[in-house]
Order: sequence, then C-alpha cells, then structure tokens
Amino acid sequence: MKKLSILKYLLEKEFKQIKRDKFLPRIIFIIPLVQLLLLPFAANFEMKNINVNIVDNDRSEYSRRLVEKVLSSGYFRLAASSASYNDALRTVESDEADLILEIPLYFGRNLLRDGHAGLSMVANAINGTKGGLGTSYLASIIQDFIREIEMERGDGFSSAPIEIIAVNRFNPYLNYKAYMVPGIMVFLLTIISCFLSAMNIVSEKEKGTIEQINVSPVPRSVFILSKLLPFWIIGFILLTLSMIIAYIIYGLFPVGNLGVIYLFAGIYLIAFTGLGLGISSLASTVQQAMFSAFFFFIIFALMSGLFTPISSMPEWAQTMTLFNPLRYAVEVVRSVYLKGSGLVDLLPQFGAVVGFAILFNVAAILAYKKN
Repeated sequence: MKKLSILKYLLEKEFKQIKRDKFLPRIIFIIPLVQLLLLPFAANFEMKNINVNIVDNDRSEYSRRLVEKVLSSGYFRLAASSASYNDALRTVESDEADLILEIPLYFGRNLLRDGHAGLSMVANAINGTKGGLGTSYLASIIQDFIREIEMERGDGFSSAPIEIIAVNRFNPYLNYKAYMVPGIMVFLLTIISCFLSAMNIVSEKEKGTIEQINVSPVPRSVFILSKLLPFWIIGFILLTLSMIIAYIIYGLFPVGNLGVIYLFAGIYLIAFTGLGLGISSLASTVQQAMFSAFFFFIIFALMSGLFTPISSMPEWAQTMTLFNPLRYAVEVVRSVYLKGSGLVDLLPQFGAVVGFAILFNVAAILAYKKN
C-alpha cells in the first residue's frame, strides 16, 4: 500500500509537469500526426530478392526451363517448391514467400500442341509496390521465355501463347499507402516512447528536482514505473488518434482484431519507454540523452522493414534485424491491418518484444542511481 501511495503522488507530479509545459503537448501530438499525414506519400523503392514459391504440376522439360529462367534472373529467390497451391498459399500467409507461380498440369504439352498454355501468379500485396513489381518482373521473364520458344520452333506460335492470370493477395489494388500507414503508426509510437522518456529523468537532473527524489524513500522500481506509465497512456491515446486518421484519410481499418494491436502496443511502449529511461538515467544533459536516443532510433528505423523490405537487405543486415524490436512491431501491425492475423499467428513477435521489454526496463532500474 505504501508503494502504491508513493506511485500515486509521483504520477500526479508527472502529469502536472506535462500539463504545465507549453511545448511538450505539441511535440506529443501535432508533429507525429502531421508525419502520419505526409510520410505515406513520400516513399517508393525498387525491389529485389523477391521470395517465390513455385508449384510445378507439370514437371516437363518446358516447366523446368521456365523455373530455371525465373530463378536465374537475379530478381527472385526460391522460397519453396510446394506440391499444391494450398500449401504454397500458407507460405505466403506466413510471409515465407512473396509470390506464387503455379504451372498447371500439361503445361508443356499444351504449349506444343495448341500453341498456348496458362500460368497463375499470386502475389502477397501487403507491400503493394513489392507485389506489383514482382508480378511485373515475372511477367516480363515469361514473355522472354515465350520468345525463346518461338525462335527455337519457328512454326508459327501466336504472339502471346501463354495466358497469365495474376492475383494480388491482402492488398488487391497495390495501394502503397496501405502498406506504409500501419508501419508509420509504429514509427510514431517509437518517437513518443523513446525520445520523450529519454528527456525525462535527465531534465530533472538539470532542473535539480532529482535531488529531492534521491533523498526521499522512493524505491528505484517505483520511480521508474512512475516515469513509464504517463508515456504508456499517451502512447495509447496517440495510437487511437492515428487509427482514426488512417480510417478517415486513407480508408484503412484493421482486417484483424483491434485488441491484438492494443495488446502488442502496450508491451511495445513498455519496451521503448524502458530504453528511453535507461538512456536518460545514464546521460548527464538533455543533449546527451537526445543524441543517444537518436542513434538507436535511426538504426532501428532503417533496419525494421518500415521503408524497404528486410529480404532486400544483405544477409548480415537481416540477422541484425532479429535484435530490432521495431521490426517485430511493424510486422504485427501490418499483419493485423492487412492480413487479419490473430494472436496465435503473431506469438513469435510477441515473445520477442516481451523479451526486449524485460531487458530494457531491468536495465533502466539498474541504471538509475540514487546518489
């Protein structure tokens, strides 16, 4: 009870400080929301190392040649060779493959006998740019394959003997904003939880108010918790406003359960607020805290898959992203928004961020010294 009473008074102090600061509320709400309105219009990127799952129902000489041509193009990487379309679709749903190329039974025979054949392409269009470019690259390779067969046979093949049917999954209109907006929501939560918490304790050091806390019987864990909870609450408010803007401006609403997003956001905010408070405890000035937080933030943002796909990065960089909590948050929000993924589907991401939350907050408690 005594600790709860102390926590109550400390939280009252934190919210009064935020309310009295004329500049801080503007940083918390106006700047992030303006970024949410502008950033989705500002990015476009080339794709490579697109993971393709090939379903070869024909297994003829011509189907094998087509597969070899696709994989030797430099744009595609074989993620799997499934026995059926349903098996291949599961690899798309689990993000192991970005695109499915299905070669039907009797593909080679129909191509030789009738002069035409069908192919099916299914793209994971959560990333609209990646889905669109992937199908475009693949269609171009197939057309080149057609020209090779025509030159070899020289017996009057039609100009388009292979009919290609492309289907874009999860983002059928290849809307790049639908891909960017959920990621930018996580981006804004990271700014609030990391930067503002990084300034919190060190600003009390500069004002001299930290000395009053240090001589009081306030446990370190209670003190850190009183710093964490206000930004946790503010983060939820900002997330809700972001989702409202995403619906009004971009017409986006989660296909999956909203509760999964809020549950994950709660853990994620605890993790990054703990990181910011740890930086703030170790820094001597606000400038030191800001530069340290900026250093971590830039690395996390650039290696999160927020702007460029992780699969397009070098292998060493892909390994580093496993230690990036922002990566898991981007995956969760995009999966819930566009694929309708549930809690069971996202357990690995939840487990990773819980680990980061424990690590960062234990480090923050140990870093705070009552001197």
